[in-house]
Amino acid sequence: MLRRILLSSLLAAASLPALAATQKYDIDPGHTQVRFTWNHFGFSNPSATLEQIKGELNLDAADLAKSSVSVTLPLAGLHTGVEKLDEHLKTPDFFDAAKYPDITFKSTKVEKTGAESLRITGDLSVHGVTKPVSFDAKVNKIGENPMMKSQSAGFEADVTIKRSEFGVDKYVPNVSDDIHVHITLDSHLAK
Repeated sequence: MLRRILLSSLLAAASLPALAATQKYDIDPGHTQVRFTWNHFGFSNPSATLEQIKGELNLDAADLAKSSVSVTLPLAGLHTGVEKLDEHLKTPDFFDAAKYPDITFKSTKVEKTGAESLRITGDLSVHGVTKPVSFDAKVNKIGENPMMKSQSAGFEADVTIKRSEFGVDKYVPNVSDDIHVHITLDSHLAK
């Protein structure tokens, strides 16, 4: 009888869903910034930011390789500090924001490359073209945010992409094909 009870208990426990080790974090658009830079005819290296960022992390703090990230960057949030340049970058010459209003990234793989470093690979969609890219990332901090009084996670990430591979090739090579992207990201445990 005891054996039957133990067997029934084990079978019942085995049929229960496993507790999720990942937790959902919402990206904090007020403390997250995506900055990209390019070379302009060899004379300068201007930059722009993408703001109004939306997205989430599914974070496994015990095993970051089991984590994932999904981000949407509306081109409405493109800001260079020069209004005419903002407008030009949103035209069909470059991003064609009316037709392709968002840039998106969805991770497909996260690998630990060091104690606080990661390689985050995923699908980047720009200008209607989706390509795999790999970001080199650094864990800034995972812990309680003293202002928010909630669990938070912060990261830095970098990648260099060729804009022509995404169909954004106006003025290449005089305006550089290589675009360096730097991300600083803050996120908070979803409520």
